[in-house]
Amino acid sequence: MSIEKAIKATVSMEPRNKAVINVLYTSRYLEGTADHFKNHELTMQQYNVLRILRGQKGKPANVMTVQERMIDRSSNTTRLIDKLVKKELVKRQVCQQNRRKIELFITPNGMELLATLDPIIEAHNKLVTQRLSEKELETLNSLLDKMRNNDEPLNN
Repeated sequence: MSIEKAIKATVSMEPRNKAVINVLYTSRYLEGTADHFKNHELTMQQYNVLRILRGQKGKPANVMTVQERMIDRSSNTTRLIDKLVKKELVKRQVCQQNRRKIELFITPNGMELLATLDPIIEAHNKLVTQRLSEKELETLNSLLDKMRNNDEPLNN
Protein backbone atom coordinates (compact mmCIF):
# COMPACT_ATOMS: atom_id res chain seq x y z
CA MET A 1 0.00 0.00 0.00
CA SER A 2 1.33 3.43 -0.87
CA ILE A 3 2.04 5.92 1.91
CA GLU A 4 -0.66 8.21 0.48
CA LYS A 5 -3.28 5.47 0.91
CA ALA A 6 -1.96 4.48 4.32
CA ILE A 7 -2.33 8.01 5.73
CA LYS A 8 -5.31 8.87 3.50
CA ALA A 9 -3.56 11.87 1.97
CA THR A 10 -5.82 14.11 -0.09
CA VAL A 11 -3.07 16.05 -1.85
CA SER A 12 0.07 15.01 -3.69
CA MET A 13 3.23 15.11 -1.57
CA GLU A 14 6.56 16.56 -2.60
CA PRO A 15 9.05 13.65 -2.88
CA ARG A 16 11.28 14.80 0.01
CA ASN A 17 8.34 15.19 2.39
CA LYS A 18 6.89 11.89 1.19
CA ALA A 19 10.19 10.10 1.86
CA VAL A 20 10.46 11.41 5.41
CA ILE A 21 6.81 10.66 6.20
CA ASN A 22 7.23 7.20 4.66
CA VAL A 23 10.30 6.44 6.82
CA LEU A 24 8.54 7.66 9.98
CA TYR A 25 5.35 5.71 9.19
CA THR A 26 7.35 2.57 8.39
CA SER A 27 9.30 2.95 11.62
CA ARG A 28 6.06 2.87 13.60
CA TYR A 29 4.94 -0.17 11.59
CA LEU A 30 8.18 -1.99 12.44
CA GLU A 31 7.72 -1.19 16.13
CA GLY A 32 5.05 -3.89 16.11
CA THR A 33 7.85 -6.05 17.47
CA ALA A 34 7.19 -4.42 20.84
CA ASP A 35 4.26 -6.79 21.43
CA HIS A 36 6.75 -9.67 21.67
CA PHE A 37 8.56 -7.84 24.48
CA LYS A 38 5.39 -7.14 26.46
CA ASN A 39 4.87 -10.87 26.94
CA HIS A 40 8.21 -10.88 28.80
CA GLU A 41 7.59 -7.61 30.69
CA LEU A 42 10.31 -5.92 28.67
CA THR A 43 10.41 -2.75 26.57
CA MET A 44 12.13 -2.40 23.22
CA GLN A 45 14.72 -0.12 24.86
CA GLN A 46 15.42 -2.67 27.61
CA TYR A 47 15.82 -5.36 24.94
CA ASN A 48 18.30 -3.09 23.19
CA VAL A 49 20.33 -2.71 26.43
CA LEU A 50 20.42 -6.49 26.87
CA ARG A 51 21.65 -6.97 23.30
CA ILE A 52 24.35 -4.34 23.79
CA LEU A 53 25.57 -6.06 26.98
CA ARG A 54 25.52 -9.48 25.31
CA GLY A 55 27.65 -7.98 22.53
CA GLN A 56 30.32 -7.16 25.11
CA LYS A 57 31.04 -10.93 25.24
CA GLY A 58 31.62 -10.96 29.01
CA LYS A 59 33.59 -7.71 29.09
CA PRO A 60 32.16 -4.98 31.31
CA ALA A 61 30.31 -1.99 29.90
CA ASN A 62 29.43 1.28 31.56
CA VAL A 63 26.37 3.49 31.18
CA MET A 64 28.14 5.71 28.62
CA THR A 65 29.03 2.70 26.44
CA VAL A 66 25.42 1.54 26.49
CA GLN A 67 24.11 5.07 25.80
CA GLU A 68 26.40 5.47 22.76
CA ARG A 69 25.12 2.21 21.24
CA MET A 70 21.41 2.68 21.93
CA ILE A 71 19.04 2.81 18.98
CA ASP A 72 16.77 5.20 20.89
CA ARG A 73 19.29 7.59 22.39
CA SER A 74 16.62 9.72 24.02
CA SER A 75 15.99 6.91 26.49
CA ASN A 76 16.95 7.38 30.12
CA THR A 77 19.64 4.72 30.10
CA THR A 78 20.26 4.75 33.85
CA ARG A 79 16.55 4.18 34.54
CA LEU A 80 16.44 1.35 31.97
CA ILE A 81 19.45 -0.32 33.59
CA ASP A 82 17.92 0.09 37.07
CA LYS A 83 14.82 -1.80 35.91
CA LEU A 84 16.93 -4.56 34.32
CA VAL A 85 18.97 -4.92 37.52
CA LYS A 86 15.74 -5.20 39.53
CA LYS A 87 14.57 -7.96 37.12
CA GLU A 88 17.95 -9.69 37.60
CA LEU A 89 18.73 -9.47 33.88
CA VAL A 90 21.71 -7.13 34.38
CA LYS A 91 24.33 -7.02 37.13
CA ARG A 92 26.11 -3.89 38.37
CA GLN A 93 29.44 -4.05 40.14
CA VAL A 94 32.12 -1.63 41.24
CA CYS A 95 35.29 -1.76 39.11
CA GLN A 96 38.21 -3.18 41.12
CA GLN A 97 40.78 -0.91 39.40
CA ASN A 98 38.70 2.29 39.67
CA ARG A 99 36.18 2.25 42.53
CA ARG A 100 34.35 5.27 41.05
CA LYS A 101 33.49 3.27 37.94
CA ILE A 102 30.41 1.04 37.75
CA GLU A 103 30.57 -1.97 35.44
CA LEU A 104 27.55 -3.58 33.81
CA PHE A 105 27.15 -7.21 32.79
CA ILE A 106 24.29 -9.25 31.38
CA THR A 107 23.27 -12.04 33.76
CA PRO A 108 22.56 -15.67 32.86
CA ASN A 109 18.84 -14.80 33.20
CA GLY A 110 19.35 -11.99 30.66
CA MET A 111 21.13 -14.34 28.27
CA GLU A 112 18.34 -16.90 28.65
CA LEU A 113 15.70 -14.26 27.89
CA LEU A 114 17.57 -13.17 24.76
CA ALA A 115 17.86 -16.80 23.65
CA THR A 116 14.07 -17.01 23.94
CA LEU A 117 13.45 -13.71 22.12
CA ASP A 118 16.05 -14.03 19.34
CA PRO A 119 14.12 -16.54 17.17
CA ILE A 120 10.87 -14.59 17.66
CA ILE A 121 12.48 -11.32 16.58
CA GLU A 122 14.28 -13.04 13.69
CA ALA A 123 10.97 -14.49 12.46
CA HIS A 124 9.32 -11.07 12.75
CA ASN A 125 12.15 -9.42 10.80
CA LYS A 126 11.91 -12.09 8.13
CA LEU A 127 8.15 -11.55 7.88
CA VAL A 128 8.32 -7.78 7.47
CA THR A 129 11.11 -7.96 4.88
CA GLN A 130 9.83 -10.99 2.93
CA ARG A 131 8.77 -8.90 -0.08
CA LEU A 132 12.30 -7.52 -0.54
CA SER A 133 15.08 -9.31 -2.38
CA GLU A 134 18.61 -9.45 -0.99
CA LYS A 135 19.63 -6.76 -3.47
CA GLU A 136 16.70 -4.55 -2.41
CA LEU A 137 17.62 -5.04 1.25
CA GLU A 138 21.21 -3.99 0.49
CA THR A 139 19.93 -0.94 -1.40
CA LEU A 140 17.51 -0.03 1.39
CA ASN A 141 20.28 -0.29 4.00
CA SER A 142 22.61 1.78 1.85
CA LEU A 143 19.98 4.48 1.27
CA LEU A 144 19.05 4.66 4.96
CA ASP A 145 22.74 4.90 5.92
CA LYS A 146 23.20 7.63 3.33
CA MET A 147 20.13 9.52 4.54
CA ARG A 148 21.42 9.45 8.11
CA ASN A 149 25.09 10.09 7.31
CA ASN A 150 26.45 12.36 10.04
CA ASP A 151 29.97 12.57 8.63
CA GLU A 152 29.06 15.23 6.10
CA PRO A 153 27.55 18.61 7.02
CA LEU A 154 24.00 19.20 5.87
CA ASN A 155 23.42 22.03 3.41
CA ASN A 156 20.95 24.59 4.73
